[in-house]
Order: sequence, then C-alpha cells, then structure tokens
Amino acid sequence: MTGPPDPYETVAHQLAVLLRKVRAVSRIAAQEVHPDLDPTAYGLLIRLEETGGARLTDLAAYFGVGKPSLSRQVAFLARLGLVTREEAPEDRRSARLVLSADGAARLQAARRSRRGELRAQLERWPVEDVTTFGRLLRKLTDEAL
Repeated sequence: MTGPPDPYETVAHQLAVLLRKVRAVSRIAAQEVHPDLDPTAYGLLIRLEETGGARLTDLAAYFGVGKPSLSRQVAFLARLGLVTREEAPEDRRSARLVLSADGAARLQAARRSRRGELRAQLERWPVEDVTTFGRLLRKLTDEAL
C-alpha cells in the first residue's frame, strides 16, 4: 500500500507540466508576432522590451549562449524589422539592440492576447486563490536559481 503523494514530487511534476505548456504557448505567441518566429527569438524580444535595449554581449550572458548563435537570431530579427541597432550611449564603439516600433507593437499585441487568455482562466478561480497563487509564485521565482 502506498502512502499519500509526496508533495515535493507533486510540485516538481506539476512544474514540469506547466513548463511544457508554457513552451507551447510561447510558440503560439511567437507566431503571432511573426509567422517565421520561434520561441527563442520571442524570448529575446521580451528581454529587449524589459531592458529597453541591450548589447549583444549582455544578451548572450543573460541567456547563457554564445555570441555567434545569438548574432544569427538578432540578424534574423533585424531582417524581419523587429529589432534595430543603435549606438550605445555608454560606449560609442558598441551597438545596442532595441525593439523597432513595429517589433514593440507586435510583441505587445501577442502578449495582450496571451495575458487575456490567462486572465480568462484565472477569473474562474476565487480572487483569494489568485492572490495566494500570485504570492506563492513570486516567492518561488524570487528564490529560484
């Protein structure tokens, strides 16, 4: 006879399920921005929005990838007209990558759509549960590696 489920295993399993679903949603959101966009490039756009622009070196460090592979992603995003390069104010020898006006508008539309769907799901929950979930989720993300 087995005992009650291990709560730590339950959390680990449910997080794995959630991450798989989030990856699927990211694919959909990426394609809402542009049909040829993949989730990795979508994440890059989100980071540029969060930072207001960044150097390629800083982005590579943030994502833990090499500059050559990130350069290819950035070149692709530039060809699509979603990002532009501008002179970095702190160092005129380097360039900052920023969202273009079109890139920002497309990203915002995709994010509004995704957030609207999430809100519709969560609105079926009691407000207290949503509040508790938000608090616990923040605690988890604040303490994550």
